[in-house]
Amino acid sequence: MKWSQTLIPTMKETPNGAEIPSHILMLRAGMISQVMAGAYAYLPLGWRSLHKATNIVREEMNKTGAVELFMTALCPQSLYEQTNRVEAFGNVLVKTTLARGGTKTAVVFCPTHEEEITSIVSQYVSSYRQLPLTLYQIQTKFRNEERPKFGVLRTSEFLMKDAYSFHTNLDSLDETYKKMYAAYCAIFERCGLPYLPVEADNGAIGGSGSHEFMIPSENGEDNVVYCPSCKYAANVEKAGVGAKEYARPADAVLKEVAELDTPGAHTIEQVCAFLKAKPKKVVKTLIYLADDAPVAVLVRGDCDVNEPKLRDFLGVKKVELADEATIERVTGAPVGFAGPVGLKEKIKIVADPMIKEMVNIIVGANKAEKHLVNVNLDRDFTVDAFGDVRNAMVGDPCPKCGAPLTMQNAIEVGHVFKLGTKYTDALNAKYLDDSLAQQTIIMGCYGIGVSRIIAGLVETSWDESGIIWPVALAPYEVCVCPVKATDEASMLAAEKIASELEAAGVDVLLDDRDQRPGVKFKDADLIGFPVRITIGKSLADGKVEVKWRWDAESSLLGLDEIGALAEQIKEERATGARFKAAKRQ
Repeated sequence: MKWSQTLIPTMKETPNGAEIPSHILMLRAGMISQVMAGAYAYLPLGWRSLHKATNIVREEMNKTGAVELFMTALCPQSLYEQTNRVEAFGNVLVKTTLARGGTKTAVVFCPTHEEEITSIVSQYVSSYRQLPLTLYQIQTKFRNEERPKFGVLRTSEFLMKDAYSFHTNLDSLDETYKKMYAAYCAIFERCGLPYLPVEADNGAIGGSGSHEFMIPSENGEDNVVYCPSCKYAANVEKAGVGAKEYARPADAVLKEVAELDTPGAHTIEQVCAFLKAKPKKVVKTLIYLADDAPVAVLVRGDCDVNEPKLRDFLGVKKVELADEATIERVTGAPVGFAGPVGLKEKIKIVADPMIKEMVNIIVGANKAEKHLVNVNLDRDFTVDAFGDVRNAMVGDPCPKCGAPLTMQNAIEVGHVFKLGTKYTDALNAKYLDDSLAQQTIIMGCYGIGVSRIIAGLVETSWDESGIIWPVALAPYEVCVCPVKATDEASMLAAEKIASELEAAGVDVLLDDRDQRPGVKFKDADLIGFPVRITIGKSLADGKVEVKWRWDAESSLLGLDEIGALAEQIKEERATGARFKAAKRQ
């Protein structure tokens, strides 16, 4: 392919609104073009890279025995109503109505395809002899992101690979889960991505048992809790806090409780500012509804309640913050002044064990505009149950080995779930076992954000000149760059080299533009082609200059050695060894 025959609109300056490296560089390199907030077109270079990522995903899925199909982007809303996910997704679910022949049909733009695939399987799978079965697709998904940002990392429309497995028993599900986990590791390894598998919560998908695959990145919107000692990793929603003995110091002096006016101090920040105290001296009391029953949850002022962990600790199906009327009924005060002392209703009190060691704490007084100071556990209030109900923090003990935990930002690029029977129960997906008894099919679900592979790679692989692509994902593996496009000998050599490489199976872009060498070199580095072949003065000696994008220096190569270079490129495509070695330096 010649540069002049394709569309590569490179930019010199940072585009307006672009904040992080992947967004800036993908726009500057002419890979994507914004259509509207949260929606991007993939231009030729971006589409080529996305296509390569798609092929890697497809190859590894096929190796597991998964079978590809293609489902619809539109789905009847009634399917989502059967699984109660219209409410679970909320405004994220893109809904519309189709008017046909005087009737109206409510439909959704699928954010995932659990409902549709389960409906299909329920129609065509009826016997245990047809199971296990794993089906997958690579399809555009739609979600109404209220705050789309960071280019293609957080958009309303994105390319996703989703696979679904169907089983007669949990052992079979576990076997497929392990295959998919290994396939994901192989995919991200082949793509040259730094990745970290972490334990995760299933969220709106449902089911039990899951792992997210994260790309460590300072611009990631997810927080990963990580133990450097034993390599335990989990997202904040799932991360456990290891056991630790918490006790009030034996020499602690318990002061007398006092009630203070705190006008306008509704939040921890406001209370601390008003009383000139630190959040570690405050215990916040949050009133939750656990399966509609009010529960008080106590955590230190600088901690956050973890709702999935609270739900599991209480053994309920649903937890949510109580409404204002419930809070006022239970506490006798408006929102912002709840405390464990003097609640108006007898309700269960759950607390993080950390408060056992706190002395002379500040709590809400259960009165409007008032707080209590010098409150102490046991003397002034009691707790019904202590448990791990908060988000893990830096320095907490690891739940596996007890070593201090660290935390880092990350980008989620994949997720594997053990769904169980959440969807097959709701959509009546059954099979007959060997005794002709009807049983519910057990499911697994495995998703990869294919477009996030591309953005995640750019986010973690760039320098001041531009993107640094591994050969496996580069839009073109080689850029052939004649210094003078008007020089006939140079162009003939360039075309011969490009033809020879293409015949050997290498992706080549010939920069045939009549531009200054500096412009060509800067564009090549900005886009990040793994290999640049420069045809200049050394052509008189039968040589060309070869530079790998991540190397500081170039080398001379004889025109009769192009075949050997093609073999190096194909080997690098398969192993990524040069790219990985350069990243480690």
